[in-house]
Amino acid sequence: MTAAGRGGYSLIELLFVAALIGVLGAVAIPGVLANVDDSRAIGATRYVSARLQRARMEAVVRSAPVGIKFAATDDGYSYGEYVDGNGNGVRAADIARGVDTAVRPPERLRDLFAGVDFGVLPGLPPVDAGGPPPGDDPVHLGVSNMVTFTPAGSSSTGSLYILGRSGAQYVIRIFGESGKTRALKFNPRSRKWNPL
Repeated sequence: MTAAGRGGYSLIELLFVAALIGVLGAVAIPGVLANVDDSRAIGATRYVSARLQRARMEAVVRSAPVGIKFAATDDGYSYGEYVDGNGNGVRAADIARGVDTAVRPPERLRDLFAGVDFGVLPGLPPVDAGGPPPGDDPVHLGVSNMVTFTPAGSSSTGSLYILGRSGAQYVIRIFGESGKTRALKFNPRSRKWNPL
């Protein structure tokens, strides 16, 4: 009786199935990895939005301005949260002198979400029609690279651009009058920004 007659599989059948599994895996893995990267970028965007809203609540609870200062480093951006210590608002000079103290230690987004950091895709269009494009600076908060929240709940305005490893692009808009945030995702096919 032959091997095929005993209900087993021939070597050629096994090799064919193994090759088929290999091909299907090679086709599926890049898509799965892109989805994982996009999920990390979404998580990072939501995390930064939550940090901004926590700073806003911190300002209300403390009855003192609270700011988040973003600083460019050699390998990305760090950001820290500070409270006004002398009644003149959160200022970079007061942070450097230790007058405005840290509420929480500085952290880096890329340490929390692998492959995700503040960044901008080349040639990215503006979020608002007719507005200026972001250029190559992912932190648009004025000259001090700081967003400050007041005890009344308002804030300075600006935008923070977050970029995933595979090119997933997000922006967090900060609205000064209300101090609230809005997250948007860039769709490269339509070249438009859509709500997250």
